[in-house]
Amino acid sequence: MSELDFEFRLLQAGDDRSQFCCGNIELDRFFQRYAGQNQFRHYIGSSYILHNKQKITGFVTVSAGEMCAENLNDNLKKRLPDYPLPVLRIARLAVDKKFQRLGLGKKLLGLSFKLALAMKADYGCIGIVVDAKAESVEFYKKLGFVSLQTLSGELGDRPQPEVLFLSIKSIEQALASDS
Repeated sequence: MSELDFEFRLLQAGDDRSQFCCGNIELDRFFQRYAGQNQFRHYIGSSYILHNKQKITGFVTVSAGEMCAENLNDNLKKRLPDYPLPVLRIARLAVDKKFQRLGLGKKLLGLSFKLALAMKADYGCIGIVVDAKAESVEFYKKLGFVSLQTLSGELGDRPQPEVLFLSIKSIEQALASDS
C-alpha cells in the first residue's frame, strides 16, 4: 500500500486514534475520546476510517436517523408520507491536517453515500442529513446538499450548524456518474 492508498473500514477497538489531528479541537476530541465509546459501548453511532499504512487519515461517524417530510422543500417531499422517514445521519467527518486538500473529505462522503444505499436496501433510507459547521456548508452544497428548515433550540454559546440534506436519488445519480 503506498502512502496515497487508503483503506476504508469500520473503526476497530484497537485502532490508535491518539495522533489524529484535523485542526478542529472539537472534532479531534470527539474522535480521540468518544468515537470508540459511542460505537463499542453505547451503540449510538459507527465510525468508519480511511487508513493508510502509517495512520488514520480521516473518519466519518454515522448513525441512523429520522426526519419528517415537512422539513423538505415541495419538490422533495411530494409523495412521501407524513411520518418519520429514515435517513443516514453524518454526525462527524474530518480529515487529518497532513492529508487535507487531497480530496479525502469527498472520498469519505462518497463512501458514506454507499452506506446510505446499503441502508436503503436493508432498512429504508430517503437520504443523508448532516449538521454542517459554518466552515463546511459550502463543501456539502457543492456536492448537492440542500438546506432544511428546522425547528430546534439554540446551542447556547456554540455556533448554530446548518442542517443539510441530500436525497437518495441524488446519491444514486452521483455514484452512477462516478462509475
